[in-house]
Parts: sequence; structure tokens; C-alpha cells
Amino acid sequence: MKELNIPSPETKSLVNGELGTAFDDFLVSFEAFKRANDDRLDEIEKRSSDVLTEHKVDRISKALDDQQSALDNLILKARRPSLGDGVSSARNASLLSPRAMEHKTAFNRYIRSGVEQDLRDLEAKAMSISSDPDGGYLVPEQVEAEVGRRLAAISPIRGIADVREISGATLKKPFAKSGPEVGWVGETAARPQTNASSLAELSYTAMELYAMPAATPSLLEDAAINVDEWIAAEVEAAFAEQEGAAFVNGDGVNKPKGFMAETVVAEDSWAWGSLGAIATGTAGGFGSTNPGDPLIDLIYSLKAGYRQNAQFVMNRTTQAAVRKLKDNDGNYLWQPPAAIGAKASLLNYAITEAEDMPDIATDACAMAFGDFKRGYLIVDRLGLSILRDPYSSKPYVLFYVTKRVGGGVQDYDAIKLMQFSA
Repeated sequence: MKELNIPSPETKSLVNGELGTAFDDFLVSFEAFKRANDDRLDEIEKRSSDVLTEHKVDRISKALDDQQSALDNLILKARRPSLGDGVSSARNASLLSPRAMEHKTAFNRYIRSGVEQDLRDLEAKAMSISSDPDGGYLVPEQVEAEVGRRLAAISPIRGIADVREISGATLKKPFAKSGPEVGWVGETAARPQTNASSLAELSYTAMELYAMPAATPSLLEDAAINVDEWIAAEVEAAFAEQEGAAFVNGDGVNKPKGFMAETVVAEDSWAWGSLGAIATGTAGGFGSTNPGDPLIDLIYSLKAGYRQNAQFVMNRTTQAAVRKLKDNDGNYLWQPPAAIGAKASLLNYAITEAEDMPDIATDACAMAFGDFKRGYLIVDRLGLSILRDPYSSKPYVLFYVTKRVGGGVQDYDAIKLMQFSA
């Protein structure tokens, strides 16, 4: 059974109170932004644009971004379990199976004091291919699950993509480039033989990703610190940052291949193996008239079956530009989250922020739209390894933590791009 890590009621109450206040402040700022932006648009129509108004809009827009970031951090904090104490750790440990408890106890001894014989014996019995001391030892299953849960919460693409666990180094997925040939025939007409489907294969190799948190001997000796939680908290940011960059822009060399690294062609010329793009009609931006029309074209370039679960992916700078757009009736296309923990939306489709997406520039594909659950596949190889190193950076103890992850586009028809070109 998985270890249960639940924040204390006091911590939950405090964080939830901060969340409510932060969310209210965010909505107030958005109303101020709309008023300032309306003034800016009125001045543009009157051909009397005021630099101070422009600066005011940009300043409030930046404040909105900062508040959104603070809100996201508070939401993540609310989801995070506390480091815990000896009592809660003992209570959670009692829920484990005898084998899992034995592994957890041996793992804690190894992390805190470097005693590795118990772990070596356990993994020798299990005949684990990842238990060689030079390569590290496998962490307990509940720690691996906690790291995965945290990554799903803070790694933007992982949170919306299809994630599968594999036991080998590579996942090979066949797909049909063209369906089987079919045809209509009369009741007594001959049935000519049809050609078979044309099959090809996509391959996803799990590459090694590592983090190296450091601890002081006094922290490791402190019995009140939950070592499992500490490791998960330390590696989450490092793993999430590297994953996020690779899933967007990775070149596939010793890392996953990002969807932005695929060949981009105009939607009219789209073919399997490339991503289709819709042009805004204006180099480096949206058009001055009907700026929302390219967004509608982008949405409807996606087939109906993909649109049901589709969402936009862009960075914060692009979202700031989109936030200023209105439709012909004066309604803002961008809308704030409807509730705490929800996402902002654009034309009623959720927005996922991925800071590794490019900024708006001439010919840049700064915005993606699609069903990423069907369009992008992430593969995680089972097993998270750790190697204790008390020698390289005395007096600190380094922990070399590795996991293997891969990724790539699995359905080229499920993701479309917005290209800021004429």
C-alpha cells in the first residue's frame, strides 16, 4: 500500500486562507487590467495614444503574471505534504507491507548513515539490474511514486501528456500510415482483394536524467526529518525544469524529443511526420484588425475529435499579449481561472504555461494548440536510483539521483502551432 502523506489541518487551513486571498487579489487585478486596457484601446482609436497608459497596462499585466505565479506556488504548497515527524512517519510506515517496510528501513539507514549492506542484500535477493553500488540503489516505491506525483503537478507538459511506465529501455509503438483499402460492392459482385495497411513504427527511448541534492550531516541525523519527503522535494524542481525544456525543445540526443523540434509546415501542406502551422497574417504579432481570427482558425484546424480535450500551450510573455485581445463585441478572449486551482482560458480552452515555449517574434511558433494526451507521449522507466557520496564535497553529503525518461510526438495530427508570420 502506498504511503499516505497528508498535511496537518493547521497547515492546510493556513495555505487555503492564503490561496483565497491571493485568488481574490488576482481577480481584482484583472478588473484593473481591463479598465486600463480599455483606456489604451480608446486612445488608439482616437489616435492619441498615451505612453503612460501603455506603461500602466504593461505594469498591471506584469502584476497579473506575478500574482498568477504566486497563486500557482501556493496551490503547489497546499498539495505538498509536510516533511513530517517521527510520529507521522511511524504511522505511515505501519501501512506498508513487511517487504516494503524492510526496504524503507534499509533505505533510511543508507541515506542517513551510509550503511549499504542491508540494501545490497535486499536488491541482490530481488535480482535488480539497477542495484549495482556504482550505479546506485533503487529508492522505495512510495518515494518513487511521490516524485512522480510532484512532477505531474509542476512539470507543465507532463501534466497534460500521455504518460506510460515501461520496464525496458525503449518503447516501440506501431502505427498505420494509411488504413486498409475498402470499397463498395453489390450483393453479388466480386470482392477484389484489398491492400494491407501501411505500417510504420515510432520509438521512444528512456534517457537518463539526474539531480544531485546536498545535505548536511546534522540534517540527516535529525530524526524529525522525513528523508523520503526531503529527497522528493529536493529533486522535483531539478527534474521538472530539465523535463519541461526537453518535452518542448529537446533534440532527441540524450534527451526526449520535444514537439517544437519537429518539422513545421503550413497547415495546407500538412503531412504525417510534421506539425501544421497557422499564420497570424502579421509578422511578429497579431493583426490590428480582428486579431482573434487566427486563433479561431487555429482551433478549427484541429479535427473535432481532438478539440474536445484540447488546450493552448504558451509561455507567460505570450499570454500577456493574448490577454489584451478582444472580440468584435468588446469581450476579452482571455479569461482568468474560474476557481482556485483551475487554469486561465482562451476562447474557452484552457491555457497551460510552459516557459520553454518561444516568445512572440517574426516567424516564431510561439503558441501550440491540441490534445496533448493523444499527441505527445512520455515514457518513464520504472525505478528511481540514488547513490550517496560523502566524499566529493565535504562536509556536505551529495545524493546522485537518477531516473530514465523519454518522450516524443505520437500523433502528428493532434497538435497545431500558431506561427507569427505574414
